[in-house]
Amino acid sequence: MGQRARFLSVAAGWSVLVAAVLVAAPLTLRDRLPDPIATHWGGSSGAPDGSMPFTASVLFQVGLWVLISGVLCAIVLVNAGKLRNRANRMALGAVLGGGGPFFLGLQATTLSANLDVPDWRQADHLGWSALLVVAALLLGGWLGALMARPGPNDSPEPKATSPRRVPLGPGQRAVWVSCLRNGLLVALGCSFLAAGMGLAVLALLGGDGMLWIPATIMGLVGLVGVIFSSVRVQVTEEGVVLFYGPLHLPRKRIPITRVERAWSEELFPSNVGGWGVRGLPGGTTVMLRGGECLVIGYVSGGRFAVSIDDAENGAALLNTLVARTSTASGVR
Repeated sequence: MGQRARFLSVAAGWSVLVAAVLVAAPLTLRDRLPDPIATHWGGSSGAPDGSMPFTASVLFQVGLWVLISGVLCAIVLVNAGKLRNRANRMALGAVLGGGGPFFLGLQATTLSANLDVPDWRQADHLGWSALLVVAALLLGGWLGALMARPGPNDSPEPKATSPRRVPLGPGQRAVWVSCLRNGLLVALGCSFLAAGMGLAVLALLGGDGMLWIPATIMGLVGLVGVIFSSVRVQVTEEGVVLFYGPLHLPRKRIPITRVERAWSEELFPSNVGGWGVRGLPGGTTVMLRGGECLVIGYVSGGRFAVSIDDAENGAALLNTLVARTSTASGVR
């Protein structure tokens, strides 16, 4: 069985399974649900403020899921070449893997709120269960990308030719430092952070506990956006250190003993699956802007890439320090 056939068989089976549950669950509970059922809750009050007929609600959720999964399968069916790129394959897997738990969690939350109430206006508040739906989306997306990762990649690593090095004499030391900040990501992160803080203030002043849910979500999204919108990369004899955010926290350290070689490579969000920290352990990319990236090949076989200016000189110095460390330890 070819790669396209395997992907389509798994995707189709997963899509049918999710669709079947989306139909069977509400039909099983049909006698315990009002008609219409509550399908929307107010952001400020947390009370239900919108409804749909029972049948329309089921058909809407199932139809939307079938449309999304069907479009993805159609893309693969028409253009099998997309599966030869690991980033594209992982993106497709993430959407399918995250979409299923998201729709299932959304339906479970809706059914639970409407269960055993005589009228949709009396449906329970969603509470913190909305965060569980988001968590299911993220976890499912991660697992879907993980399952889709194995296989070929149209952007193979450079062959192990002699890497460029910086001439350093015995006893000489050198340090390479470069910084990069994405202004758009900073602005978006600050906007989400400010909105989250504003909602938190309203929750404190107005005593509306439901506002804490969107305030927490927006605050966390904004904080992550601000932290991972800038990076400072430093190459020394000890290895590579990445400092994230305006406070240079958190930090990622790559010991020199873990590095096999380094090089500069042109990478774009389309190559790695989007913006931000992308990928999985062993194949991670910090994508803040398309273009020149410092790529580090691990001794264990994985790789780490970060978009940064002057990456070629940083890679050259790192190769020199790796060779010096290997010579001193007698490995090479």
